[in-house]
Amino acid sequence: MGTNTGRATAMALALLCAAAVAGCSGGAGGAGTPARTSGAPEELAAASASATVSPSPSATAVGKVSARSTSLGKILVDGEGRTLYLFEADKRNKSTCTGDCVKVWPPLIVTGKPEAGTGGVKGNLLSTTTRDNGAKQVTYNGHPLYRFTGDHKPGDTNGQGDFWSHDTWYVLGTSGKKNTTPQQNTGGGY
Repeated sequence: MGTNTGRATAMALALLCAAAVAGCSGGAGGAGTPARTSGAPEELAAASASATVSPSPSATAVGKVSARSTSLGKILVDGEGRTLYLFEADKRNKSTCTGDCVKVWPPLIVTGKPEAGTGGVKGNLLSTTTRDNGAKQVTYNGHPLYRFTGDHKPGDTNGQGDFWSHDTWYVLGTSGKKNTTPQQNTGGGY
């Protein structure tokens, strides 16, 4: 029962996120285009009313980026062990995720210089880019980094392969390249 409840909660959150960002523009898409695709069954739509979205993390003085071994391989994580993602619509050192998009995909924001943590993260690939609002977003190999509000705990990779306004979200390896390994069905992990 716990696995089914966890799976239902995760799927309901995915539907809630999809509804919340339906007007997101970014990448090749614009207003009125399908914002995000979800493989959630229709019968779980009613469960979305009880799901909540985690608040966006605030800026930290120093953003530590480490690597963690997961079912997708060794991937980048923030200082709290939360998975970091790239968005294919972004240009080198330039984020295209704005507006409703950042409510679901909060950028990794710092006030100081990002640091390489453990696991093989390369300090020479870490930098920042300035967002339109003046905030400093951490980049790795030129990719602006984001968290996903659908990840509930360190090690979750629920955003892997999500489709948003004609582009896709992926985890990154320590090489700084996207990892396109399909997300494994873990049964929600609860």
